[in-house]
Amino acid sequence: MIRLTEVRLPLDHPESALKDAICDRLSVAAERINNFVVFRRGYDARKRSGIMLIYTLDVSVQDEDELLEINEAKPNIKLSPDTNYQYVAKAPDELVERPIVIGTGPCGILAALILAQMGFKPIILERGKAVRERTKDTFALWRERKLNTESNVQFGEGGAGTFSDGKLHSQIKDPQNYGRKVLTEFVKAGAPDEILFLSKPHIGTFKLVGMVEKIREEIESLGGEFRFSSKVEKLLLEKREVKGVELADGSILKSEHVVLAIGHSARDTFQVLLEQGVYIEAKPFSIGFRIEHPQSMIDKARFGSNAGHPMLGSADYKLVHHSKSGRSVYSFCMCPGGTVVAATSEENRIVTNGMSQYSRNERNANSAIVVGITPEDFPDASDKNPLAGLDFQRELESKAFEMGGENYNAPGQLVGDFLLNKTSTNFGSVTASYTPGVALTNLDKALPAFAIEALREAIPVFDNKIKGYAMHDAVLTGVETRTSSPICIKRGRDFQSINTTGLYPAGEGAGYAGGILSAAVDGIKIAEAVAKNILEKQ
Repeated sequence: MIRLTEVRLPLDHPESALKDAICDRLSVAAERINNFVVFRRGYDARKRSGIMLIYTLDVSVQDEDELLEINEAKPNIKLSPDTNYQYVAKAPDELVERPIVIGTGPCGILAALILAQMGFKPIILERGKAVRERTKDTFALWRERKLNTESNVQFGEGGAGTFSDGKLHSQIKDPQNYGRKVLTEFVKAGAPDEILFLSKPHIGTFKLVGMVEKIREEIESLGGEFRFSSKVEKLLLEKREVKGVELADGSILKSEHVVLAIGHSARDTFQVLLEQGVYIEAKPFSIGFRIEHPQSMIDKARFGSNAGHPMLGSADYKLVHHSKSGRSVYSFCMCPGGTVVAATSEENRIVTNGMSQYSRNERNANSAIVVGITPEDFPDASDKNPLAGLDFQRELESKAFEMGGENYNAPGQLVGDFLLNKTSTNFGSVTASYTPGVALTNLDKALPAFAIEALREAIPVFDNKIKGYAMHDAVLTGVETRTSSPICIKRGRDFQSINTTGLYPAGEGAGYAGGILSAAVDGIKIAEAVAKNILEKQ
């Protein structure tokens, strides 16, 4: 097939316009076109009165080679790449050992799926519960202020991404088209077909729950084994080589191939790994607040008179400001038509995150607005303490718990009051969506002074890009501390820990991904590395 990119058409174009555009681009008559499929569809909303849809099309035509040669010099015309996934290995009939995958977030579950599809029958360990039981525990915090430290937004089947907007786009380089494999598996598990072609696909929490269960069922049908409420207590090591794991209940599982896909909040496990000598480095991350505006305001600011158009859906945004201090302030994990959620995994701490359902039809838009920090900013910045960022997160989360009233309410403030450094006392036109609840206060001391200063500088700048961003009644809710892992568990080109053979640090918790898609892609890479290494040893 021939791939055409940057095919631009008006927002309300007729269905026939796609075929007309193909004929025009290739200079061919319509009867020479056999069929075509939309590989990707996005939009350009820079001119609100003239929003354009942008297509990438794969076209089957008569005399394909001839047409490619004729159009060789034209931009945006090339042979369609083969995006079908090719397995790199097949397990032998007699398996000497089964690989262990720790964690069932997008990284761990894709690693397990690929290993299972290649015949390696992985054992998958998850400290939390199966996804539906986990959902009940998560709602218990939101509705009843009851926290289960082993089953919550962070821990349990599906990982932290289960309670999110379910975004499935990424800026990672993906020459092997691993992302296509991820999306294909998600569709097979129940995701809408549109995620295969939308430029910014998303799923939403309720759809993710069902998908996670379907993927688990496939892994089990291929010989994989899930063990929930199975926290790994420590690695079994001999001369810096992994020989298995010990669980919290004292049971032992033997394996020389352990995938570590534990997410960015497994702080107790990070501590154990450090104590066992696994090489860990501190890394930068970001801190800030969640900010909420009326979704209708964001739609109008981004789409003008086209706000509400079914082809556009609820508007998102991506904002960046480089402050006078040199720090970057940016929006992160923007959730159109969503809610701010309680995301702590530790008692007496407050962590915020954002979530949307597939419909994205809640009243508010929310996003993290965060400031980049480096290990030099940590109070205990030292090469001797690679977990200093973790300690810093805990300090901020504990302070937020106190400011919120020590009952899992989060501290909040109106944006107008925040800019004036004035305590908020009443909500205005925007009602905070965070549950259990928001205690209005002054967020001036919720973050380090350098972060507060940078945020106060950035918000008016963002208002120049999205009119109304600095509206007085918009709501800030704190704190957002887990934008990414505060550590990196270093690995080599073979994807194994640089000083612990057989340990495969993977995904967001190990510092190698950020978001559902990139984590899942990393899981595929890890699975391939494990499979190849097992075959080499056998």
